[in-house]
Amino acid sequence: MAEQTPSVGRIVHYVSTATGEAVCRAAIVTEVGAERIGVHVFLPDVTFSDRAAHSETSYDGGTWHWPERVG
Repeated sequence: MAEQTPSVGRIVHYVSTATGEAVCRAAIVTEVGAERIGVHVFLPDVTFSDRAAHSETSYDGGTWHWPERVG
C-alpha cells in the first residue's frame, strides 16, 4: 500500500493525554505543514484545535496517526 499523505478534511487519530493516559480521539486535518499538521479534535464534552506531529510508533500526547484498520 502506498504511504498516505495528510490533506485538509481527512480524518486522523489525535493522541490526547489530558487524563494521564494516552487516548486516541477523532480529529479532522485543518492545515498541513512541513513538520506538523493542524487538527480540530473531538472530545466527548468539548472540541479544540492543536498542531500535531506524526507518529506511527508511539502514543505520545499531541501526536497523530492514521486510524487503525478494523476487520
